[in-house]
Amino acid sequence: MTAPIVHGGGVTEAAAVYGGKPEDWLDLSTGINPNPVTLPNVPMQAWHRLPDRHLVDSARHAAAKYYCSADILPLPVPGTQSVIQLLPRLVTPGRRIAIFGPTYGEYARAVISAGFVIDEISTPDQLRPDHGLAVLVNPNNPTGRTFSPTDILGMAQRMKANGGLLLVDEAFGDTEPHLSVAGQAAGHDNLIIFRSFGKFFGLAGLRLGFVVAAEPVLSAFQEWLGPWAVSGPALVMATELMGGDTQAVQSLILERKEGLDAVLRQAGLRITGGTPLFTLIEQRRASDLHEHLCRERILTRKFGYAPSWLRIGLAPDAAGDTRLADALRSAHLA
Repeated sequence: MTAPIVHGGGVTEAAAVYGGKPEDWLDLSTGINPNPVTLPNVPMQAWHRLPDRHLVDSARHAAAKYYCSADILPLPVPGTQSVIQLLPRLVTPGRRIAIFGPTYGEYARAVISAGFVIDEISTPDQLRPDHGLAVLVNPNNPTGRTFSPTDILGMAQRMKANGGLLLVDEAFGDTEPHLSVAGQAAGHDNLIIFRSFGKFFGLAGLRLGFVVAAEPVLSAFQEWLGPWAVSGPALVMATELMGGDTQAVQSLILERKEGLDAVLRQAGLRITGGTPLFTLIEQRRASDLHEHLCRERILTRKFGYAPSWLRIGLAPDAAGDTRLADALRSAHLA
C-alpha cells in the first residue's frame, strides 16, 4: 500500500499547526471555484427517496448536452476519485501503465496499489506497446500543460492498436471546452473521459463527477459502484445547473484569475503554469513562502516532488486578493 497523498483543502490541519480557527483562513490550496453557484431548489422527494431512475436519466441527458458527448450519456459517479480507484480493473494484469506526469498523484497511487508498474512519461512518443493504459490529465494539474484534441485522438488510436486504453481526465475542462474530447468518445471505444462537476460550479462537497466512454466501460463502472451510487439531490442539482446559463460562472472565474495573477506578478513571483482555476508559481524558497503564508492564515499547495513549486487558487473577491498581496509584501524573499 502506498502512502496517502496530502491534497489541498486541509484547512483544519493547517489551523491546528499554525493557529486560528478554520474560518479565519483564506484557503487558496485548491482548484475549486471560490464562489459557489446558487443552489437550485431540490424537491423533498429527492431527499426522502432513494434515487429514482428518472433522476439518473435526467442528469445523464443534461450531462450529454453540457459535455457535448454526442450519443453517449455520461455516467454520474460519486466524484471522479471513486472511479480512479476502479481503473486498475480495466487493465490486463501484467501490462504497464503510462502516466503523463507530473500530475494528480492519486492515479499512480491507485494503480501501484493494484500491483501495476507505471512509467511516467511526458510526450506521446513515449507510449509503448506494453502499456495497457495511458493516463492524461488535460488541462494538467498542477502544471496546466495541455494537449490538443487532435493529439489526444492520435494517442487513442495508437493505444488501440496494441489493445490499450486512454484515460483523459478533464477535471478542469469546463473553463477550456475547446480542449475536450468528450464529443469524440463515441468513435473511440478505448477512450475514457472523466469530468468533475464540483470544481467549476464550486460544489466539491457534493462529490459528483461523470464518465464519458463506450457502453462496456460505463456498464462496468456502474456494476462496480453498485446501486444508488449518486444521491438524488446531487442528480437534481446537476440536471438544473448543467442545463442553465453558465456564462456568469465562467466570467467570474476569469475575473478572479486575473486578480490572482496581477497580485503574483506585482509581488515579482514567476508564474510557470496553471488553469483558470489556479496558478502555479516557481520560487527557490517556495517552502519558506508557504510557511510564511500559513502564519498569515493563508493556505497554498506545496509539492514534495517539486520543492520550488506552489499552486495558488483563486480568492473569492478583491478583498482576498488584497489580503494575499499584503502577505506577500511581508514575505521578504530574496
